Formats: sequence, C-alpha cells, structure tokens
Amino acid sequence: MTLERWFRRKKPTKGDDDSSPVGLWLKCESCNAQIYRKDLVANLYVCPECQHHYQMPVDARLELLLDEGSFEQWSGHIQATDPLEFVDQEAYADKLKAAQEKHHRKDAIVTGSGLLNGLPVALSVMDFFFLGGSMGSVVGEEIARAVERAADEDRAFIAVTASGGARMQEGALSLMQMAKTTVALERLAEKHLPFISLLTDPTTGGTTASFATLGDIIIAEPKALICFAGPRVIQQTIKQELPEGFQRSEFLLEKGMLDDVLERSKLKDKFAAYIRLLSGKVPQVTLEAEHVATL
Repeated sequence: MTLERWFRRKKPTKGDDDSSPVGLWLKCESCNAQIYRKDLVANLYVCPECQHHYQMPVDARLELLLDEGSFEQWSGHIQATDPLEFVDQEAYADKLKAAQEKHHRKDAIVTGSGLLNGLPVALSVMDFFFLGGSMGSVVGEEIARAVERAADEDRAFIAVTASGGARMQEGALSLMQMAKTTVALERLAEKHLPFISLLTDPTTGGTTASFATLGDIIIAEPKALICFAGPRVIQQTIKQELPEGFQRSEFLLEKGMLDDVLERSKLKDKFAAYIRLLSGKVPQVTLEAEHVATL
C-alpha cells in the first residue's frame, strides 16, 4: 500500500457498541489515565484511578439501583408535540425524531417501579444523552404521573436527575413543568411516603429549581455540577472570581444544600436505609444499637 493510499483511508471512529479500535480505550477527562472502556463500565462508569464519576446510561442506572428482574416500566406512552414549530439550526421536530431513533425512547425520562433491596419503590431517571436531559412537557408529565402512581401504590419515590434545564424549544410549556412536578409531590407528602432525590452531573436550570431540590433527603454524586445558572454566567454577571469548586456537590454540601455526597457504589444500600428510616421500618433493636454506639 502506498503512502498516498494509506492517508486516504477512512479513519476509524468510535462505535456505539465499543467494538471499534477507537472505542476500546478512553482517556479520563479528570486524571488523563488511559482506561479500558469495558473496565469503566464494570466499575459503574467510575474511573478506577481517580474515582471520577462519568454520566451513566439509564439502563445501567436502573440495574445499579434495583433488584435484578424487578423493574416495570411506566413511561414511554406519550409523545412531545411542536406547538411553536420551533426552528434554529434544525427543526425541533426533526431533532426530537433523531434523538428518539438514536436512544430508542420517546423522551429524556424513564419511570417505573421495582424493588430496592426488597423494598417497593417507584423512580424516575433522566437521560442526559437525550437532548441534554432537558425537561419538556413529556418529561414533566411522566414525572408527575410516576409520583402520583407511587402515592397510589404506597411506594417510596426516587428521582435521579441529569439535566441541562427546561427545554427551550417548547417555550412556556417547558417552564410549566416546574410547577407541575412540584405540585405532584404533595401527594407523597400527604401519605408520608419518602422522596429521595439523587442529583448527578449535571443538574441545572429548571430541574434544579423544581422537584430535584425538594426531596426529603437530597443526595449528590461526587463533583456533580448542581446549579440554576452556570458558573460562567454568574461570573460574567457579578464580575467577580468564584470560589474553588463553586456549584459542585462538595461545595453545596458544605453550605448545607445537600444531605450527603455518596459514591455510586454506596447508593443502593444507603437508599434502602433511608427508606426504612423515613418509613418507620427500622427495627427498634437496630435503633437502640446505633444509639449505644454514639455514646
């Protein structure tokens, strides 16, 4: 093969199934370590060298939190419309259709029920890979329906957020979802059912300003960006340097806006303990033993 033909050859690109040469390895965006992609997946999408938490696909998140074979999907039966006939570089209708075909779901949310260490729960998981996890009319409606069904079935509710905020292509309809999801949570409160909110990287905009920060317990993953407006916007507005780690989960925990920051591997067992505690299902002997241990 001549040099000319060599350079003209089509370069390999990263495949969705990780089978291509480029897709086998990646460089950690935090520590620059070379990571075998399958090792990253096996380690819950956490860098084995520096513990950097990558964004996690919805299916992997469900597998992490729920007992095997227990998930029943509720979402996927409603479809977004395009009332504004919105067009920027691409028509919203075309962009939405492309995302649906690529990710094989109707919108940026999956809701359903299952068992978490044997405890009946309902949950919603936002998909950041689907149009940045933006909250439009379908996402808000699916969350509201899931919360109401959880209340009807006496299930604790878990919300896993990963979102760029409201979906601008739907205008005021997307902003209305902030109120819709917030009001729906009153059903859980009326029945004294636990609501645990897990904030992952990133959780921003209208998602942060509504249901995501209304949990009975609010947990975040390490170094997750959690904010309404991003740090660059704030810095340009106030014309001041921001503190180190500003709007990251550890900074917010220090300021009292979070209840804890947990590594991904600890989430399931911790969530089970929280649900038992908030539901009054912790055995009295366990409570007494923990009390003695603190003396």
